[in-house]
Amino acid sequence: LGIQPEVFHLNEGHSAFLTLELATEYINANPGSSFAEAAAAVRKQCVFTTHTPVAAGNDVFSPDQLSSTFSDEYLAELGLSETEFFGLGRVDPTDDSEPFGMTPFALRMSRAANGVSKMHGQVSSDLWKEMYEQGVRPIDHVTNGVHPPTWIAPAFQRLYDERIGDSWPAAMSESWAEKMRQISDAEIWAVHERLKEMLIAFIRERTLRGETGPHSTINERRETADLFSKEVLTIGFARRVAQYKRWDLIFSDVERLLKIVDNDERPVQFVFAGKAHPQDDTAKEILRELMSINHGSGWQNRAVFIQDYDQEVARYLVHGVDVWMNVPRRPHEASGTSGMKAAMNGVLNLSVLDGWWIEGFNGSNGFSVGDLRSFDDEAEVDRIEGDLLYRTLEEVVVPLYYDRDENRLPRKWIGMMRNAITTLTPAFSSDRMVRDYVQKFYGIDGES
Repeated sequence: LGIQPEVFHLNEGHSAFLTLELATEYINANPGSSFAEAAAAVRKQCVFTTHTPVAAGNDVFSPDQLSSTFSDEYLAELGLSETEFFGLGRVDPTDDSEPFGMTPFALRMSRAANGVSKMHGQVSSDLWKEMYEQGVRPIDHVTNGVHPPTWIAPAFQRLYDERIGDSWPAAMSESWAEKMRQISDAEIWAVHERLKEMLIAFIRERTLRGETGPHSTINERRETADLFSKEVLTIGFARRVAQYKRWDLIFSDVERLLKIVDNDERPVQFVFAGKAHPQDDTAKEILRELMSINHGSGWQNRAVFIQDYDQEVARYLVHGVDVWMNVPRRPHEASGTSGMKAAMNGVLNLSVLDGWWIEGFNGSNGFSVGDLRSFDDEAEVDRIEGDLLYRTLEEVVVPLYYDRDENRLPRKWIGMMRNAITTLTPAFSSDRMVRDYVQKFYGIDGES
């Protein structure tokens, strides 16, 4: 393409071997130079982002695997012995029993590294602290962001065009709060209800096509007219079906859950979406349990599971639900972005304080589950936070949603929606994220 990058940004450790090619190019261009000199030059060009908050999630390879891939001739061209090469990927370069890790290798070959939220940066920095005495810089952070024009619903964008002007994206970094005050509660609620109707139509259409679950589940229906209602508080939960995401937390007390769902005056409905890894039997069992709940309740008409969570499904959900639920086991959520997309559409996050939500939650732009206490026992934290999840729904979320004025508007709820849009859209946009990378990590010649 004729482009000479000033910065090579390694996104996770998978791409870290590109640093060896840069070193090869340096040595070829500077005959007689050593690998140490090449590595120093490469370091000035490279920054590294890690996404994984647990050691087990980082790629490692055995020396035998590497030996079969990187020939002696290739290493000789770099001026490295096999032992020196293996040491580049070890926390302790002298420990022959340690496998080659892509993250330690990327950290050694980059001038700076970051996690994808403030908390994730701290967790990652602690995870690799043994390397800091070897000259590796502590891991910093740049919190993830999402692209507002992509994820804000067209209906909201049209409202902004009419009430703020078509330059509203630029206002996010200048006078967003002031501009949002030009839009009335009734206008915000009207758009939200329209998006919710679109979500329900999408759910019913998917159900008729048989794409909301296999036979013998809650989703085997011939009629969909009574499936979901726009008048009912709707909670969305969509993500990979991984154990740490705790899909089963909301099902830890099914009797209590069904009382919430079946309440005559203030019912709740759930839309789930996701996919388990084919080899994750625990996750697949969670899905089977989710989809087999019956107990003679209204669950069959107030809960649905949508298979194959993709961008189309995501758009309907983050645009149309009332609440976005997220209950990972801390501190395993590196950042998360679905909740950001939802918040930009006035959807209120109901989340454990992990990843981005620690930075985003201000007490009145969504809901928190639990606090930042640490627990040694996973069963204990699941029990405590499961109870807190139910209590937050029963005592805070549900009553607030159904608190209506004489015009049937939930004024306090809409106030929180406005707060979410105002505070979270600019703070978690991709524009802000890119500015952070430019200012903190993309300095020329390794200077931030």
